[in-house]
Amino acid sequence: MKSFWAPWRMEYILRDKPDASAPVTEGSPCVFCDLLQDEDGPGNLVLYRGEAAYVVMNKFPYSNGHLLVVPIRHEKNFESLSDIEGAEIFRLGQKCITVLRQTLKADGFNMGLNLGRAAGAGIAPHLHFHVVPRWENDHNFMAVLGDVRIIPEHIQTTYKNLKRTFSENL
Repeated sequence: MKSFWAPWRMEYILRDKPDASAPVTEGSPCVFCDLLQDEDGPGNLVLYRGEAAYVVMNKFPYSNGHLLVVPIRHEKNFESLSDIEGAEIFRLGQKCITVLRQTLKADGFNMGLNLGRAAGAGIAPHLHFHVVPRWENDHNFMAVLGDVRIIPEHIQTTYKNLKRTFSENL
């Protein structure tokens, strides 16, 4: 039997969940918009707020330090971003790479976005860029044979370390 420790997932497991059969419409609650209602900190995992976009840790990461760059304005269409939003999103993507190289010693990165449910977007109504740090040889047998991801550091510890580096770099 395999046991993996991921204590931050309990919040997700126990929370009230919307009706999965209900269609997502413009007026539906949005996790990315809701994050901005709280003070930044370990509770919402927001690392940085800009004028048109912000950086938040992925609560359910593919790898340690998986970040999201999100426009502040609720928008699902990439082509509808303003020049200011697009420029800030890409500038923050660059800052994410700088911070992840300094803090987590990442060797490489996967960056991208999934537009629409058909493309694999988990939160389709509000577009967001993924910045996923990678390390040499980080694909071991656990991911390949066990269909398991290993996250080596508690998400709150990673938040504290990344927040400090973001503060120093922005």
